[in-house]
Amino acid sequence: MPEIYKITEIVGTSPVSFAEAVKVGVAEAAKTVRHMHWFEVSEMRGRIAEGKVEEFQVTLKIGFKIER
Repeated sequence: MPEIYKITEIVGTSPVSFAEAVKVGVAEAAKTVRHMHWFEVSEMRGRIAEGKVEEFQVTLKIGFKIER
């Protein structure tokens, strides 16, 4: 039987790095989204305060399998 997936989009943030923002985003999504299979980083950006990087932000598309 073919598998069907749905995509949801979230934004993960971290004061440490882009990689950490991805991990935080996926971990938070896992609290409410079941059957996650993959993610795609569609945007990377950050926030600057007083001339320094204050926060890393990533927009993630997360694919999850539809239950039948």
